[in-house]
Amino acid sequence: MEQTGGTGMKKLYISADIEGTCGISAWSETIKEKPDYHAFGQRMSREVAAACEGALEGGMDLVMVRDAHGSARNLDWSCLPRQVQLIRGWGQDPLCMMSGLDESFYGAVFTGYHDLAGSGENPLSHTMSTSLVWLTLNGEPLGEAHINAYTAALYRVPLLALSGDSGICAKAKALVPACRTVAVNRGAGNLVHSIHPEVALVKIREAVRQACQERRESFALNLPDTFRLDVRFSQHAKAYSAGFYPGVKRLDSHTLRYEADDWYEVLRMMHFCL
Repeated sequence: MEQTGGTGMKKLYISADIEGTCGISAWSETIKEKPDYHAFGQRMSREVAAACEGALEGGMDLVMVRDAHGSARNLDWSCLPRQVQLIRGWGQDPLCMMSGLDESFYGAVFTGYHDLAGSGENPLSHTMSTSLVWLTLNGEPLGEAHINAYTAALYRVPLLALSGDSGICAKAKALVPACRTVAVNRGAGNLVHSIHPEVALVKIREAVRQACQERRESFALNLPDTFRLDVRFSQHAKAYSAGFYPGVKRLDSHTLRYEADDWYEVLRMMHFCL
């Protein structure tokens, strides 16, 4: 069955980050106030535009883009097609990088995504914050792509495609085998080996177009019945403070555990504690 909004429009949701943008290799290229940022802010915008164009060519009537990096005020409107709506800024709600998502969307696409905290496949690997050493869910490493794919699944919205570094592309395929991925970077230490940015745009556009034309049931992701979230903080003071959240258990001075049967409750805990 096709998923459409109340107006009968077929809608796609895009969550856009920057640390998996083609060629990016340093934190200064991700920070709006730094001189290195401008070129990569534009590149982020162009990759999102390519995903939007692919979605429209693939049959979507409307694309909702969530600017999900830093200030959430990165994307250049002038790069985006007119059928795009944009969410900027932070509403301070538990959906975070997926704000504005609901059951009316046909699917979700992640652009500019990066590998998770503790990984060596991107110099900018992290999960949510550089103050976190690692997160696991039910004993498995957890990154932003995993968190946001589960959030989409909570609303029965499948992850159709993802672009970013080779590490997160492999993990997205492991999570959702049908997911179309575009690896634009491969990292080693502080080195990044990238495809040409113009090639990245072509690949992203085509991957999203193809994904939007496939049966959305092929991308189904089932949520676990229960959730056990373990979080390792780099600073014991932050772990101490977060340990007062209701239901959180202290495993040691730097590590906390939270268990729930509802993914939204896990999101709520992360919103207030991370």
